Amino acid sequence: MRQQQRSQPGSAPLDWAAARRTTYEAGLLAKLLPVRYPIGQADGATLAEALRTLTPLPAFPTSSVDGYAVRGEGPWRLSGRVLAGGEPGELRDGTAVEIATGAMVPERTERLIRVENATVADGHVSVENIPGPRVDVREIGEEAGSGEELLPEGHPVTPGVIGLAASCGHDLISVRPKPRAALLIFGDELAVTGPPGHGRVRDALGPSLPSMLAHAGAEPVPGFRPRGPIDDTLEAHVSALRAALDDADVVCTTGGTMHGPVDHLHPALAELGASYVVNTVAVRPGFPMLVAALPGDRFVVGLPGNPQSAIVAVVSLVLPLLAGLSGRDFPATSTVELGADIAGRGDYTHLSLVKINGRKAYPLPHAGSAMLRGLAAADGFAIIPPGEHGSAGQQVGFVRIPS
Repeated sequence: MRQQQRSQPGSAPLDWAAARRTTYEAGLLAKLLPVRYPIGQADGATLAEALRTLTPLPAFPTSSVDGYAVRGEGPWRLSGRVLAGGEPGELRDGTAVEIATGAMVPERTERLIRVENATVADGHVSVENIPGPRVDVREIGEEAGSGEELLPEGHPVTPGVIGLAASCGHDLISVRPKPRAALLIFGDELAVTGPPGHGRVRDALGPSLPSMLAHAGAEPVPGFRPRGPIDDTLEAHVSALRAALDDADVVCTTGGTMHGPVDHLHPALAELGASYVVNTVAVRPGFPMLVAALPGDRFVVGLPGNPQSAIVAVVSLVLPLLAGLSGRDFPATSTVELGADIAGRGDYTHLSLVKINGRKAYPLPHAGSAMLRGLAAADGFAIIPPGEHGSAGQQVGFVRIPS
């Protein structure tokens, strides 16, 4: 991977917008190599080259109605039928053929008569008001010319894109696959079953983050399961990271992003030869988040252990990283109108949980970094820039939670 400027351990937290852009550019430099997929297996991938037509669209003149293809002056002698999939000959003067929607229009057809406007009697077709020439015909190349670019490189592959590729005659398309993701849960104080108590907190991120990563555009590694809680030792952290990086392009971890007595993520990254892309971000909640690059164009995203802070890190760092690795456009934020005031967080960007109601965004209660009640009801985060407060009626940035 080409070298770029990275934040260093101990440096000041990086501005939130700059952290998103820096992470995206790191992913873009390491974007996944193209592969050729059968079109039916490409959903969720990203076009690695522009999608172009193999023929004009349509490739032949096509009827857009059920009716009759005619030539010359009417009434027309009915001489046959043309169905979709057939290849008709040419029409003679004074004749008509019954034609189905989607069927190839016979050569020398002058116009189409809709079935509801036609009268058939004694083997002849007649009509009171003759339409203009070739009405209701989809002409060759009406939608696109041969070799025309339909969608650019970097466009997400959706069911609609798959259908378009099929209509062009493609069996295979060149795509960048979805980045493979794994999840490690740090903190052996976490309980993984039953109610919390006796000093143990129930792990909420292990069950929820895999789905969120999938909605964000990642592909779970084969046999993917959240691993953890990982023992609070450096050896266990290094071993778990090394194993996860064998299979994944991106490994997300939860907890351990600070420098406490049982926070082993930073020492583990150092032992694995990682370099920081981003190390802490000036955002509240969730500032002790990080992205580290490892040999082989692999990445570790350190999410804070508090649930809401972890989701802030997903929208702040994981989404841009996945977009870069996929070769997609930078995931820009949108705007919303605030329905109520939102306090700022001093020199930090404030990502405030909001619910969209009508055309306005309203802040939610129960929005502490360790709380999930507000998060479960939220559509996303309103973005309050450093040094500012949000006022009712103001337009502010908005980033949606993957769902």
